[in-house]
Amino acid sequence: MGKVKITLKDGSVKEFDKGISILEIAKSISEGLARSIVAGQVNGATVGVNYKLEEDSEINLLKFDDAEGKEVFRHTSAHILAQAIKRLYPEAKLAIGPAIDSGFYYDIDLEERLTTEHLEKIQAEMKKIVKEDLAIEGFELSKEEAIKLMKEKNEDYKIELIEDLPEGEVLSFYKQGDFVDLCRGPHLPTTKKVKSIKLLSVAGAYWRGDEKNKMLQRIYGTSFEKNKDLEAYLTMLEEAKKRDHRKLGKELGLFVIPDEGPGFPLFLPRGMELKNKLLEFWREIHRKDGYVEIETPIILNRDLWETSGHWYHYKENMYTVQIDESDFAIKPMNCPGGMLAYKTQMHSYKDFPMRVGELGRVHRHELSGALHGLMRVRAFTQDDAHIFMLPEQIKDEIKGVANLIDGIYKTFGFKYHVELSTQPEDSIGTAEEWEVAENGLREALEELGLDYKLNEGDGAFYGPKIDFHLQDCIGRTWQCGTIQLDMQLPQRFDLTYIGKDGEKHRPIMIHRVAFGSIERFIGILIEHFAGKFPLWLAPVQVKVLPISDKYIDYANKVKEILFDKGIRVEIDNRAEKIGYKIREAQLEKVPYMLVVGEKEQENNEISVRSRDKGEVGSISVDEFIESILKEEKEKVNSL
Repeated sequence: MGKVKITLKDGSVKEFDKGISILEIAKSISEGLARSIVAGQVNGATVGVNYKLEEDSEINLLKFDDAEGKEVFRHTSAHILAQAIKRLYPEAKLAIGPAIDSGFYYDIDLEERLTTEHLEKIQAEMKKIVKEDLAIEGFELSKEEAIKLMKEKNEDYKIELIEDLPEGEVLSFYKQGDFVDLCRGPHLPTTKKVKSIKLLSVAGAYWRGDEKNKMLQRIYGTSFEKNKDLEAYLTMLEEAKKRDHRKLGKELGLFVIPDEGPGFPLFLPRGMELKNKLLEFWREIHRKDGYVEIETPIILNRDLWETSGHWYHYKENMYTVQIDESDFAIKPMNCPGGMLAYKTQMHSYKDFPMRVGELGRVHRHELSGALHGLMRVRAFTQDDAHIFMLPEQIKDEIKGVANLIDGIYKTFGFKYHVELSTQPEDSIGTAEEWEVAENGLREALEELGLDYKLNEGDGAFYGPKIDFHLQDCIGRTWQCGTIQLDMQLPQRFDLTYIGKDGEKHRPIMIHRVAFGSIERFIGILIEHFAGKFPLWLAPVQVKVLPISDKYIDYANKVKEILFDKGIRVEIDNRAEKIGYKIREAQLEKVPYMLVVGEKEQENNEISVRSRDKGEVGSISVDEFIESILKEEKEKVNSL
């Protein structure tokens, strides 16, 4: 028997007999490690623990804590869900059941409408399957054999998926007990490891995401290795419900999504105060960083979108309109308009870097089932910027953008992690261009000391990218900031500059967003702060509360003084008891309440109550103004 050299993640090299499995390699290191791994990676590809190694390889032993390990664990959980469904509802037809970031789901076609009680019954059956410790084994079939097997099992959706594959394709299946599913894998070796399972909800989902197809039932669930982790996750979900931006947005009078405009948010006065503060902050930091701002048209003609490629590759997401018997489109992205702005004049290498920002309104057609409050809408404001530069300026510009995004997220108290995505298979541009671009991004991140996850082959077809995933105060992550190097649009729009040699050259271009969608970022902020915005962001910073009608004139005087200083202030002049007014202001999450009565009027003072600290005491109006303006300037967070 021959030998294979195995390089482990720490760089150490070990020699084993050919045909050794991932699990056996783990056992050779320690029994504890063997018990804890859920899968492996061989030369970057994820495999099951029983995968046998026949040649020299680099391997990584995956635990549940690894993202790829979680995916294998939860993919197996989806198969356990499907098996439980087929046991309880043999007439159900299975569609697809992948692992997702927070767990897994399975789409099924079943006449009976599933309820919470049904989910409890299915979950109990899943736990039985786990206890049965069923071995999970992969096998392959030809396309013809696969169709025959799925016809025997009456699985119409699987047959459709198989028929769409090329002739001669060999298909992968996995079997556990009497259950068989079409699946690429990999999976856990048995069902017994999936001990902590919770089915969460059921929702509608169109087959293949097409609203012309049948509506299926999608069962969502999650799973963990340990009960304590499942309980922590469920606690987080409960906290997330309390923070739901749709609920708080309505209660705090920030926005509504009208029935007359599904996916089109309507911002109310307090919501506009919040949005405007964000835009003001955006403009302030970009001006300091040397950006200029433009505004491009919302509607542009078909020729432009054909040049950019959107007309051919993105048309189903675009709203189109006829003007003067010609085709136009409402912009889904700001970039092509930015190209037009660049081309309004000739540029020299001396103009670079050019940092051009736009708070551009964009419209995208999203399926009605995908719409979700401010998180997924059909109209939003994107905080785009396009930076035009020379090749030697890439690294410094990337560092500048990364620092700007870092400053923005820290202002709101967000932690974040970074991912770098490199050249995909369907890329355009030369190998040399990609090497320069990727090295620029990588070196920038390394010089900044930013840890990053490498996503090999996951870049955009037109260039590599850096994504910023921020983490909110209850541990959820949101992908917001992006830096993308683009080698396509400058070519498509024939962008040029005059170099030192007097010849025309093509500029390097970066696309970048910090907030992403302003509307979505507002949704994230509402949930992050649970509506208790820091003073500088709060739509209403101060509520003046007169104890009775006798003190309304003094209360109005206080309000006017604050208003003249630019403080966002309201007065509660209702004929209600002061305790009731304070409770109402607390429910509205106003940072400061100013109680005024006889004593305050006589001493020309205000009695200050803080939302976060309770009673502060009586001070002069001038003292309060000085304090509040300092707090606003420093952008102190209340978390």
